[in-house]
Amino acid sequence: MPLLEPKPEALRPRTARAPSPDRVPDRQSSGTPAELRAALTALLGPEKVLWKISDLVRYASDASPYRFLPQVVLVPEDLDDISAILSYAHGNGRDVVFRAAGTSLNGQAQGEDILVDVRHHWRGIEVLDGGARARIRPGTTVMRANAALARHGRILGPDPASAIACTIGGVVANNASGMTAGTTRNSYRTVSSLTFVLPSGTVVDTGETEADELLRHAEPRLCDELLAIKAAIEADERLTARIRAKYEIKNTNGYRLDAYLDGSTPVEILRGLMVGSEGTFGFISEVVFDTLPLERLVSSALLFFPSLPAAAAAVPGFNEAGAVAVELMDGNTLRASVRVQGVPADWAGLPEGTTALLVEFRAPDESTLTAYEREAAAVVAGLDLVTPVVSVTNEFTRDAATVSGYWKARKAFVTAVGGSRPSGTTLITEDFAVPPSRLSEACEALLALQAVHGFDAAVAGHAAHGNLHFLLAFDAAKPSDVDRYAAFMDEFCTLVVDRFDGSLKAEHATGRNIAPFLEREWGTEATALMWRTKQAIDPDGVLAPRIVLDRDPRAHLRGLKTIPKVEPVADPCIECGFCEPTCPSEDLTTTPRQRIVLRREMMRQPGGSPVEAGLLDSYGYDAVDTCAGDSTCKLACPVGIDTGALMKSFRHLRHSPREERVAALTAQHFGAVEASARIVLRVADAVSRRAGDRLPAALTRLARKAVRPDLVPEWLPEIPGAASRTLPPTSRTRASAVYYPACVNRIFAGPPDAGTLSLAEAVVSLSARAGRPVWIPEDVSGTCCATIWHSKGYDVANAVMANRIVEAAWGWTAGGALPLVVDASSCTLGLAHEVVPYLTEDNRGLHREMTFVDSLVWAADELLPHLTVFRRTGSAVLHPTCSMEHLGDVGRLRTVAEACADEVVVPDDAGCCGFAGDRGLLHKELPDSATAREAAEVNTREYDAYLSANRTCEIGMDRATGHHYHSALIELEQATRPVL
Repeated sequence: MPLLEPKPEALRPRTARAPSPDRVPDRQSSGTPAELRAALTALLGPEKVLWKISDLVRYASDASPYRFLPQVVLVPEDLDDISAILSYAHGNGRDVVFRAAGTSLNGQAQGEDILVDVRHHWRGIEVLDGGARARIRPGTTVMRANAALARHGRILGPDPASAIACTIGGVVANNASGMTAGTTRNSYRTVSSLTFVLPSGTVVDTGETEADELLRHAEPRLCDELLAIKAAIEADERLTARIRAKYEIKNTNGYRLDAYLDGSTPVEILRGLMVGSEGTFGFISEVVFDTLPLERLVSSALLFFPSLPAAAAAVPGFNEAGAVAVELMDGNTLRASVRVQGVPADWAGLPEGTTALLVEFRAPDESTLTAYEREAAAVVAGLDLVTPVVSVTNEFTRDAATVSGYWKARKAFVTAVGGSRPSGTTLITEDFAVPPSRLSEACEALLALQAVHGFDAAVAGHAAHGNLHFLLAFDAAKPSDVDRYAAFMDEFCTLVVDRFDGSLKAEHATGRNIAPFLEREWGTEATALMWRTKQAIDPDGVLAPRIVLDRDPRAHLRGLKTIPKVEPVADPCIECGFCEPTCPSEDLTTTPRQRIVLRREMMRQPGGSPVEAGLLDSYGYDAVDTCAGDSTCKLACPVGIDTGALMKSFRHLRHSPREERVAALTAQHFGAVEASARIVLRVADAVSRRAGDRLPAALTRLARKAVRPDLVPEWLPEIPGAASRTLPPTSRTRASAVYYPACVNRIFAGPPDAGTLSLAEAVVSLSARAGRPVWIPEDVSGTCCATIWHSKGYDVANAVMANRIVEAAWGWTAGGALPLVVDASSCTLGLAHEVVPYLTEDNRGLHREMTFVDSLVWAADELLPHLTVFRRTGSAVLHPTCSMEHLGDVGRLRTVAEACADEVVVPDDAGCCGFAGDRGLLHKELPDSATAREAAEVNTREYDAYLSANRTCEIGMDRATGHHYHSALIELEQATRPVL
């Protein structure tokens, strides 16, 4: 064991806790049963079988209020793996549930036996016919697919609020729709063809010309039964009419019985049935969508009403005017959304009944949009709107930032309200639809019903389609609260079905939540046909039992998860999963959601339990060490939960007093550390040039084993040599700004290309060339932005350097008279924001008076307007860093690049590289995993320049792509260097 290896017990929760009723029992502490693990490992290989108790727990939760612990989690790579899993399940009496993003809200992505992760190896999109169609793999997010289609002026029909995280497989399997899809743009209407694997292992591609012949040969009994059910439905005029009527409004409750009416052959029927089948009929491995035009001209308004019924009553007018979206948000939703960055703070004071409609018109051209706006103005003129707070305008706008802010608040509905729920309560999301003409009446009835049962639900939804969502919070650990919820659900379902003839699930699919009420909505005859269909396709019941169909009247109350209180930064989390696609360790170890899920299970356990011990054994590496700490999760989370900050605090907990003292000494004597680092790099570079990289790599590996992998960097061939000990000469006289070369650029050399200036030389040269000279203080050596210690949780050392750099900067900038230009985006972020909590009160006052400017911003805003471009390169690919995302500076990177190159590309799969300062040197597997998709996309072609603006991120991308990345400012210096 390494000398300084931290003890797992350091991460044991320190707060008092009582065992939760839904805690994982001790008998499951060893994870997957040995016999099952051995069989599946022999079948698939060890890397595709996740068996530790921590693996099972992190997959047990999703965005729903349910929690079921699987026996094992499998990660298949291809259809052969899927067929092998299904064959094993058939032969051994097991059942299988497929899970992609885990954003489903009704428990349909949870299983109690074999859970199959179909996200990790199932991503990809192929644009067809100039964008008219797209072939998409099931693990691809809707946002990623739309990014590829946008270049062709196209978009997918389904547009769920969770588009940032939800995947195509889940969207199709649930027939999810969203804000604008309604009943005409959803998956059922826009899927052109599907490729899927039936429970028997038969693969069906509905786009094949001979698909029916192939299916008849492989599955004759299934073909006959599907046609028999079709004939039975069509022979019953009353039932046929009922089925058609049920889909005149949004409805995802049960199976799509209209597939029997719309399809004429078994393959066509199966194509329709698979949509909305929630993984109970097969695995969807590929989807071909018919896409829709992307109408880029937009006009939107957020209109405020005195009450929910009043807002609902206004919806038909906007529908008639041609609005593409009419979204409703009640007072509880609006007040909760102040947690979302950019939402006006005065919404917190909105009166109780206040409700808003977000109304949007989209058009392909100016004249059409103008006509829509005239129609909208006429509707607004007849409304009694209110202006309860100063920020309310009740006006239509085309301003993209304002419109984006409206949608950010709307899409944060579940997370914002969930984050505001009382700590320790479980969140239930209900989803129903009524005829749009009766929406106002339904709102009044819902308000009355929730009052009877003591709920104060938040309400939002797609009002244009008569589709509302509401959220209920209760304590699942209290039987009385569960009974209250059960009583509410009984009356709610009766209300929706008997009074409004509505849909109990409009777009979130049946899941476990509404399965017991399926027959209440559809009636005995139609429900029997759904059971018959399931029997025909999956006669052994292998796929997703108790999802969609369940005869237990209390099935919706089984498996409700408790939400034990955890650290304050993470406690608001509702486990929605929006954070996961942005996380650099997503495909390596754990995601932000999973880190919180694991922590909550520790809190459910009695102290010292074998389950807690098993979780702690894995948590150090899986959660803490392999977290990049870049906080991109905070950007993706609508309520700004920063799991990266939580992991840094856990790193601090694992430090011994001796480690903290040593770290503080490195901060106090950082000048010596900096000089030593350059010496080590020079020696290592000389050795690697003469003897190759094997010797320095071997030496660092030995040191890591002896000390601790999280403390000693590993030598990588891509590590550059040492930077020059001297910085370019500058003068304080007439300087427009103070230039602070970050320590990473004072230690590591720049790109190896001949004739290229160092970054410091490039910044100085560019600034002088633009008539905005900069000054480098003589005493920058030995200072740092403190990120080195902040990222590792060394609080004392962090405070030492944070205060030193702020005091030094105060002197350099003449008390804030000059801006401080920083040449590494992570250091700009550190100086501008991350140092603040560690400053003394006096130094916080100094910090407030200073301006910290990233070198990209300095170049784009201050230099570029005064520079002449003499030479341009053909193409450039960019790697925006996570720090740029936090600072909002990605646009400046593009601006600088566009001045240098004729073509500028940001990969669709660009994300955090995971290098995170020196984290990539401590755990190289993290950036290797984080950059895999971006690198694959970059390497599909050649570029003339590979640009970023952070040296360690450039090193990470060098390693990932095999190309030399360098700062965009170096490229700008070359482009504007006068021709001699």
